[in-house]
Amino acid sequence: MTGTATRYLYLVRHGEASPDGSGLTEAGRRQAALLGERLGDVPFAAVHHGPLPRAEQTARLIGDRLKGVPLHVSEAVGDYVPHLPGRDELPAESADFHLRFLADATDEEREHGPAPARRALDLFTGAVDGEEDRHELVVTHNFLVAWLVRGAMHAPKWRWLGLDHGNAALTVIRYAPGRPASVLLSNDMRHLPAELRWTGFPPELHV
Repeated sequence: MTGTATRYLYLVRHGEASPDGSGLTEAGRRQAALLGERLGDVPFAAVHHGPLPRAEQTARLIGDRLKGVPLHVSEAVGDYVPHLPGRDELPAESADFHLRFLADATDEEREHGPAPARRALDLFTGAVDGEEDRHELVVTHNFLVAWLVRGAMHAPKWRWLGLDHGNAALTVIRYAPGRPASVLLSNDMRHLPAELRWTGFPPELHV
């Protein structure tokens, strides 16, 4: 009978993207390459990335610095709104702020988001079958990184809101058998020089 082993889930927001979303900027390519260098010795089983160009290009630039690790495209790690809360789910003092932020979500986003969000939890969280620990890299978008961190903390569904991640920042979650998930790293940018660390953040968060 096979046992269970620990999963290490490495989450990365894509590198800085061009304004039209067609791909990465030069800064975004540098960010991805530097992150690939940092992760070069991790024994990844696979790299999963979303289908949009900014995620795919980031994954390929990271993958160029890994050793024979397969890359897989997945709709479950695409760019979508994972959960749209109602006012009654939100703290009274911040409900108006969050609802204004979500007001521009289209009907398609409202209908499409929850299914891949559930799929991402099924695919990428929890301990793994077998005797060997597994390391997996997911190159995705800010909302999904926030959604998976929220899940690891067993926070309410709405709490993906307000979790901001920089471009090419690294978050690592450990799912060990019989233990609660642990967020080992969150939004870590030590692999980036100062001039590349603040892309992807609103101006008020720059320090």
